[in-house]
Amino acid sequence: MKKLKSNAGFTIILFMALLLMLTLAGINAVMTSTTDVNIAGNEMNQNNALYAAEAGLELVTAKVELAYKTKGSPPNPLPSGRVTMSGGGEAPMVINYSVEQLSSSALKTLHSGAYEGLYAYATEFEVSSEAGTANNHIKSDLRMLIESDLIPIYQFAVFYESVLELSPGPQMNLGGRVHSNSDIYVQSGNSLQLYSHLTAAGNIFHGPYPDAGQSTNNGDVLITDQDGNLVSMYQSGAWVDANSGTWVESSLNLWDGRVEDGSHGITELNLPVVRSGDPIDMIKTASESPDSYENKASLRLIDGKAYKLEADGSLTNITTNLSALGVISSNSFYDARENKTVKCTDIDIGALNSSGYWPSNGIIYTTDKQNPSGNNATRLVNGTTLSSGLTVCSRDPVYVHGDFNTVSKKPAAIMSDAMTILSNGWVDGDGTLPITDPNRKAVQTTVNVSYMTGNVPSGAGQYSGGFDNLPRFLEDWSGIDFNWTGSAVDLWESEIAIGQYSYGLYYKAPNRNWSFDTDLLDPANLPPGTPLISVVQRTGWREVVNYHTYTSE
Repeated sequence: MKKLKSNAGFTIILFMALLLMLTLAGINAVMTSTTDVNIAGNEMNQNNALYAAEAGLELVTAKVELAYKTKGSPPNPLPSGRVTMSGGGEAPMVINYSVEQLSSSALKTLHSGAYEGLYAYATEFEVSSEAGTANNHIKSDLRMLIESDLIPIYQFAVFYESVLELSPGPQMNLGGRVHSNSDIYVQSGNSLQLYSHLTAAGNIFHGPYPDAGQSTNNGDVLITDQDGNLVSMYQSGAWVDANSGTWVESSLNLWDGRVEDGSHGITELNLPVVRSGDPIDMIKTASESPDSYENKASLRLIDGKAYKLEADGSLTNITTNLSALGVISSNSFYDARENKTVKCTDIDIGALNSSGYWPSNGIIYTTDKQNPSGNNATRLVNGTTLSSGLTVCSRDPVYVHGDFNTVSKKPAAIMSDAMTILSNGWVDGDGTLPITDPNRKAVQTTVNVSYMTGNVPSGAGQYSGGFDNLPRFLEDWSGIDFNWTGSAVDLWESEIAIGQYSYGLYYKAPNRNWSFDTDLLDPANLPPGTPLISVVQRTGWREVVNYHTYTSE
């Protein structure tokens, strides 16, 4: 009988084959997993490099923005540098950034964005940012075009830094752009018609400012669309504003992008360039701020004395000369809103015209702190004709008495703590009479001037008077026309003239025939020393390279 052969050898071979197959499968799985991890790691590192390069772009752009905001000019030297970011990734990420100025400042019209149609002094730059690992395996190289635009502020019909309240009683029509860096509250007792862009960095609401103690007025509010058609904010039984559930869509459909707020992407406009502090520094004295217009003015009236700025930078005392020629004089009158007697320096513009002392650069700066009560002011009188462009800047309140800049109109501006209009019929001695006295009745008056001034804001149930009363009044103007053409800018709270607004107590409202001065849309017609708003816009972006390299390591 034959013996059976053993199968042990075959079993061992089969087992070894299976083990080999499992080993190969395991090695393949490990290799696949390692490759996937490497790919994921490479992708993560590439993304990190891209994000780091983007951060570099924002860093250098912020440096350019800061230079324009504080100095009104490009940074010097142009920023460049290196930043190392550690953590997360193949190796520490190194960012190299730089900026190149592509053009000198040039006047141009803006053709895109919320400020399309305005002109600005524009300078172009290319910002570069290269980010990568220290061993250069990962790299992302990005470039961005930015444009710094310095926009003369008087291109706006109305520009507010804080809350803007538009609440006229009688019908009011207003052309030109209206903007607030905060919220806008708009309503009307009769009809308010706005003929240009209405923009706010905050929100646009219909109705009164909640803390002003005002009631809601439901007169119509209409704003023109892109075709020039007046379109009401009241649609289908409701007011269309930021409280509407479909505000963004509805506003775009109604006004074609001419009514926009923060929900549409409108952001704050940087305020007029100052090196430090706030915009009010422009009207403060030179001892208070390096940004004071006292440093710019070629004619200065300081504490009762007059000085002429000479070509070599020295100051000549011309007080006696101007007094003898009737250019300057001291007077006083009662301001019922402030409830005090104001001590004022009168500047007779007509006498200044023929005096030979017209400011060489068109800028006059005034302040008077001799009176310890602080009831000081500047008053412009006999100002129907200006020799040439004029800007009057004062730390104190400014009063305009009678028609101003009405004959052969020139570019003109007033910058002040507060601005009050006294009609052609104003008599100093009548300021204490009751508002019902016939001698307090105003006479039709016309003023052509841009102004930058302060207000007493609404709050705790007290209404500011809104834009309608930003220029203050002290007479009974009922049924009387006050004609104004220019640009109105409110950038600060009044610090000297802080009397509260109260209708009917010391004044009654005029017929407001107000309009934006379209001459200001020509750079040649800007008042001397017009402040500029700084805006930096991103105009282009491209990725030069974003890669991962492999080595034989």
